[in-house]
Amino acid sequence: MSEYLLATDSSADLTASMVKEMELEVLPLSFTIKGKTHLNWPDNRDMSPKAFYKALREGEMATTAAVNVADVTARLEPVLAAGKDVLFLTFSSALSATCDSVRIAAKELTEKYPERKFYVVDTLSASLGQGLLLWHAVAQKRQGKSIDEIRDWVEENKLHLCHWFTVEDLHFLKRGGRVSAATAVLGTMLSIKPVMHMDNEGRLVKVGTARGRGASLTALVDHMEESVVDPAGQVVFISHGDCEADAKKVAEEVKRRFGVKSVFLNQVGPVIGAHSGPGTVALFFLGRQR
Repeated sequence: MSEYLLATDSSADLTASMVKEMELEVLPLSFTIKGKTHLNWPDNRDMSPKAFYKALREGEMATTAAVNVADVTARLEPVLAAGKDVLFLTFSSALSATCDSVRIAAKELTEKYPERKFYVVDTLSASLGQGLLLWHAVAQKRQGKSIDEIRDWVEENKLHLCHWFTVEDLHFLKRGGRVSAATAVLGTMLSIKPVMHMDNEGRLVKVGTARGRGASLTALVDHMEESVVDPAGQVVFISHGDCEADAKKVAEEVKRRFGVKSVFLNQVGPVIGAHSGPGTVALFFLGRQR
């Protein structure tokens, strides 16, 4: 069996220590704020999440950009040239052009290195949902599974990777066209919080509302109860937009209600945070369906 590398983009929101421990190659997306463009590295070398969310709270706007074909080629051609194959799990194609860039690069590189494999899986996921799929892929690699077996497992199971999230400030979703201006204004006045998930096409979809922050956090766990499979036997990931205390509340409730042993928390990175805003809390787990 040929050696192979697992790769992804920085929208997976994994910490630098996890990236190192999992032996992943991570390509950074970029974001622009205060007139300066930064790369979203896992170690946050260009800008810390604290500084990013502070700027958003102060009224700054941020824009984002996908990985381009040249970046993918520059980072991964040396891997193929060294005799290794590549399995790349990308950010949802419904939310970013990154998947298209990686596919173009993969086609060009496999034509140049026809003896090598360069597989691309559109995870239809984001943030630590994408990260959790990678966690499972790494676990399978360590069990001795081949690159083909892992690619097939991810394709078969990605629509079982459930994403449930809520936000504190509706105006960030309004900017991205996720809610109307009227909904954002009225919701803010009445403290109505959206409860959203990632659908089977990899898009963010509003499925309900909750009155107040506490109710919206509880709603995430309620949705987990409806579809989770073997909660005590799986790892759960939670990401947050600079609101760790709220994320910990959700983690405690998940452990209390379902007996989950392992819950991992990390920040929502700036590429996704630019569109969801500070105060986002997202819950990720394996379920019967999304």
